[in-house]
Amino acid sequence: MEDLIARVILFLVMAGAGVALIWVANAGASGRLKRNQLAGIRTPSTLASDEAWLAAHVRAKRPTLITGGLSIAIALSTFLPVPTEALTLGVLGGGILMLFVMLWGARVGGKAAVKASRTTPD
Repeated sequence: MEDLIARVILFLVMAGAGVALIWVANAGASGRLKRNQLAGIRTPSTLASDEAWLAAHVRAKRPTLITGGLSIAIALSTFLPVPTEALTLGVLGGGILMLFVMLWGARVGGKAAVKASRTTPD
C-alpha cells in the first residue's frame, strides 16, 4: 500500500511540475509571463529589462517545453508495473536529464537576454 501511495504522490508532483513548466514556456515566450521573482529564468541579465526577459524566454521555450515533457513522461512511468527500485532509478535518471535540459535552456536564454540588453537603447 505504501508503494501505491508513493507512486501516486510521485505522479502528482511530476505531472504538476510538467504542466507548470509547459505553461511557463508558453507564457514566457508569448510575453504573458512578466518579469517576476517566482517563475521563469531569473538571472541578473534576464531581469535587467522587459526586452531581455522576453528574449530569454523566447529562446528558452524549446528546452523548457522538453523539460516539461520529460517531467510528464516520468509521471506516467509511475504506472509501469516495475519494482520500486527500478522506478526509483528511472526517476533519478529522468530527473538528471531534466536538470541538464533546463540548464541548457537557462544558458541559451541568458545569452539571448545579454544580447537583447546590448541592442536595447538606454
